[in-house]
Amino acid sequence: MSTYALGPESGRLLVNTTRTGLGAKAGHDLTIEVTRWHGDATIDTADPSRSRVTVEIDAASLEVREATGGVKPLTAADRRDIEKAIRDKILHTGRHPTITFRSTRVAGTAESFQIEGDLTIVGATRPVTLRGSLAEGRAHGSATVVQTRWGIRPYSALFGALKLNDEVDVHVDLGLMNDR
Repeated sequence: MSTYALGPESGRLLVNTTRTGLGAKAGHDLTIEVTRWHGDATIDTADPSRSRVTVEIDAASLEVREATGGVKPLTAADRRDIEKAIRDKILHTGRHPTITFRSTRVAGTAESFQIEGDLTIVGATRPVTLRGSLAEGRAHGSATVVQTRWGIRPYSALFGALKLNDEVDVHVDLGLMNDR
């Protein structure tokens, strides 16, 4: 059994959003990076069910890294406005400063694992499943989060003509070299 410290120094935690609605062409699909987070992974390759993962995210640390599509490129001011909307209107970071994940079940093999756990966002805790693989000391995984399951109303603009899809994809790419 090995335990690893997780955080920005060990890898990346990304959120991908897509747009929908009549005004979708005006908006952008976004890649947002969580810049302040930490956690632990305890991995037992002989008995994956004994493995555990916990992660705590500073909800105010989401930064727009990439924007694709749209009528015009995203400006620095646009990025700041989006990040402010995420903090103030979507995640309400003043009242809910952290997002947490705690595994409840780990199954599979290093080549194909599944981590079920409790994800707490804006004070609501719901189950989520991350699917991934482990190869050459790196863990890759993804999960889909349906915002409305946590009571989050997906962002919309232009009187609802432009809105984000309810589903956002979370991607994890971690180096597991810092065994403790």
